[in-house]
Amino acid sequence: MCPEGTATTEPKNYRPLPDYDALVARWLGNYDKSNYDRGLSAAVLRNTHALVERPFGPDVIFPQVLEVGAGTLAHLPFVRHRFERYISSDFDQSVLDAVKDAPRPEGVELLKLDGSSLPFQDNSFNRLIATHVLEHVPFPHLAIQEWVRVLKPGGVLSLILPCDPGWAWRLGRYLGPRKQAEKAGLPYDYYMAREHINSIFNLDQLLKYHFPKREIIWWPTRLPFPDINLIYSGNFYV
Repeated sequence: MCPEGTATTEPKNYRPLPDYDALVARWLGNYDKSNYDRGLSAAVLRNTHALVERPFGPDVIFPQVLEVGAGTLAHLPFVRHRFERYISSDFDQSVLDAVKDAPRPEGVELLKLDGSSLPFQDNSFNRLIATHVLEHVPFPHLAIQEWVRVLKPGGVLSLILPCDPGWAWRLGRYLGPRKQAEKAGLPYDYYMAREHINSIFNLDQLLKYHFPKREIIWWPTRLPFPDINLIYSGNFYV
């Protein structure tokens, strides 16, 4: 043992922090391939994007729509209702750059935004969509408050959340995306531990408290227990 304050070159049994920006870039490059292109994970995610859109067919119009954390625009193809303006926003400019040339419906625009601090006036939107976002956000109750601020009275907040760390979710990730990430040399469990910082158990309680008028679907069982479901889908009416 070295005296206090004495320099030493002896190695420590500790793995240092990774270059997280580089890790995120590699993760995003692998995400769609691992989660949407094939297998159980792709079927689950496509089904649940459609699930939250089920109440809103072509006969419905939300003139002003904001999607927070839109990423690679995975949700947009499932939107069936009419709109005048649809802002697909994300905090990561590189993600927006990756999809800027992709075909998209008339009225859809891309915008770099921090979803926790929106540059819009109160009561600006008829609908706000955030799919697989709230589990990542520090202080989720404040993010919810900000999203409600920009919604008009009678507007709709639409959310999709993973049932993490429920039993079914943990089993599902071992059978699907975890294997694909490991094949790509990505530390899946480490990344998820840093990214999925809000559990479905806590988020469910926050949303129950704030939204007395809500329509929730627990998928696939429809029973309201996180441990036996993979996805939580909700439309919240403000």
